[in-house]
Amino acid sequence: MLPTRNGLARSVRWIAIPLLLAVAVGGWFLFDPGFKSAQKTAFVPIDIPQDEFERRVRAYILDNPEVIVEATQRLQARQRAAESTEAQAVLKQRVAEVTRDPASPVGGNPIGDVTLVEFFDYNCPYCRRVAPVMVEAEAADPQLRIVYKEFPILGANSVFAAKAALAAHRQGAYIAFHKALMLEKGIADEKTALEVAAKAGLSLERLKADMNDPAIQQAIDRNLDLAQALRINGTPGFVVGDQIVRGATDLKTLQTLVGRARSAQ
Repeated sequence: MLPTRNGLARSVRWIAIPLLLAVAVGGWFLFDPGFKSAQKTAFVPIDIPQDEFERRVRAYILDNPEVIVEATQRLQARQRAAESTEAQAVLKQRVAEVTRDPASPVGGNPIGDVTLVEFFDYNCPYCRRVAPVMVEAEAADPQLRIVYKEFPILGANSVFAAKAALAAHRQGAYIAFHKALMLEKGIADEKTALEVAAKAGLSLERLKADMNDPAIQQAIDRNLDLAQALRINGTPGFVVGDQIVRGATDLKTLQTLVGRARSAQ
């Protein structure tokens, strides 16, 4: 799964915050040699010189470096749980935007009973790896509805490709363009996108004109905002029913999620 810049920044904070917490917590356990016995009764604050406090904290961390790892893991687990809960609430509130945005192209069975939503970037290697899986999932389930969310987070080439795809949608050729571009080797840049469009029989003049329509950029902006709200910080990302999957997955997992969503109806 390729992270966004915000995702990378968040990873850096994982290191700093738990370290500070581990130092502080370690210090509390070393306030006084009799602290363990004090745990049996009420906690009584003990005055201690700053330099002695720092010495004991440092000694404790050096003697027990595993507390840093433990603190990091616990904080990450709590943060993930909190973000998951928040994302689930957002999904419930914005489900129509996730599954029924008129600007988001639809594949598979347009009136299928279960919707699989994919957030992707044409230059994401993991998205390309999942592309055949998506084709298999569609072929194996005639009742599967697929919503494609253009999510260009990997630079200008990705933005161009996303705009070209949405412009191709206006010529009724989104699915053909999408699948062909996902199969291309190398960078999905302007040259490659236009070549794929030409092979698909699209009018390049109309394609370029439609790409400049502000409505296409607005559709992409909505996808970016929605992904952020759902805590999808990289590509690919999937939504099936009330489940959010972050990162590449396999056919069995997708089919299991689709089955659960179908059973829950």
